[in-house]
Amino acid sequence: MPESTQKQRVPKGDRRGVFRQGGSNPRVGLYARVSTHDQQTLPLQLSAMREHAQRRGWAIAMSVEDVGSGVRERPKREDLMRVARRRELDLILVWRLDRWGRSLVDLVTTLQELTALQVGFVSLSEALDLTTPSGRALAGMLAVFAEFERDILRDRVKAGIAEARKKGRPHGRPRTIVKHTAKVKRLFQQGVSKREIAKRMGISRASVRYLLEGGDS
Repeated sequence: MPESTQKQRVPKGDRRGVFRQGGSNPRVGLYARVSTHDQQTLPLQLSAMREHAQRRGWAIAMSVEDVGSGVRERPKREDLMRVARRRELDLILVWRLDRWGRSLVDLVTTLQELTALQVGFVSLSEALDLTTPSGRALAGMLAVFAEFERDILRDRVKAGIAEARKKGRPHGRPRTIVKHTAKVKRLFQQGVSKREIAKRMGISRASVRYLLEGGDS
């Protein structure tokens, strides 16, 4: 069976996450990603993650991989997140952070969601482990940088709008999109995927990402 579709049956007995007291054999989901034109690192990623999981005594409950050249192409990652939202994983293991996050803001958003779900996150290359105090401290620092990135983006957008106004050009997202902000954020906090939110609200996934990343400000 191809690795990208390999999913083992996930036990549903204890759904309190990797932070549960006295937990044994945490259920881990492995995530690998390569570009369409550069797939030679895939065996390396999977081998390194399997060895690490075995060394830590983790039970591999799910293993998925995304292959694509686009920044947005991570459908298998969303599959993994759906399983995590059902509390059927205790942690997620990746080879490197840039394999997981589309951007710094996206990385921090998903890490914060996993933390709220009490699902751990480990990246081998950066030695980031959200199940440890030092790992959570590093994630906090990443959040600060992500907010800084958001502020820069907002400033650029505002400057662009001001320039467009001066030149009499239309600007900004339609207000019909922006008015959905509160509901989009509420659904996302409830664990609804971006794809499902877009479907329910009748808007594009790009608009959902725009609203979740503070594009309405």
